[in-house]
Amino acid sequence: MLDNIKDYRIVLASGSPRRSELLKMAHINFEVLVVPDLPETYPDDLALDQIPEYLARQKQAAYASEWGRPDTLVLTADTIVELDGKVLNKPVDREDALRMLGALSGNKHRVLTGVVIKSAQKEVAFTAVTEVWFKSLKKDVLSYYVDQCKPFDKAGAYGVQEWIGLVGVERIEGSFYNVMGLPVGRLYEELSRF
Repeated sequence: MLDNIKDYRIVLASGSPRRSELLKMAHINFEVLVVPDLPETYPDDLALDQIPEYLARQKQAAYASEWGRPDTLVLTADTIVELDGKVLNKPVDREDALRMLGALSGNKHRVLTGVVIKSAQKEVAFTAVTEVWFKSLKKDVLSYYVDQCKPFDKAGAYGVQEWIGLVGVERIEGSFYNVMGLPVGRLYEELSRF
């Protein structure tokens, strides 16, 4: 499959084990290359729906030496969680994680992932949006999750594929895999047209 890009070296510019797992599940051959300490900042006046794609483009700039090659295609992505018009980033510590999960409990939020596919000849960018409804969860349930799974590397302080997703997510509209961090169905479509 994806014969149109079989001659490309595909680089996943992410250290996320979840993104790697999803690409493997989609039978996409790739290698991981991580440039450390990339900024994850955006202008204060940027519209919320534009933030993930902006951050994914910002990451692409650090990989110019890769996508500048004629046979290389670089994938970057950035995921944010939005609740009531506010971005929930990765928690800084246990208390921050509990605060975020407490805010998500009993509410609907959105998960937005911006993706940029770039080669020397072409660039495709898109943002996928998924709505997630959490059940009302007691503080001891949230504490158990944070202490067991330590979701400090995840936007919104949770991984939908983890225990909290099993017991806490009531409903999802949109791509489940987007909530994991990569809308792989849409990515596959875009790669098939690249």
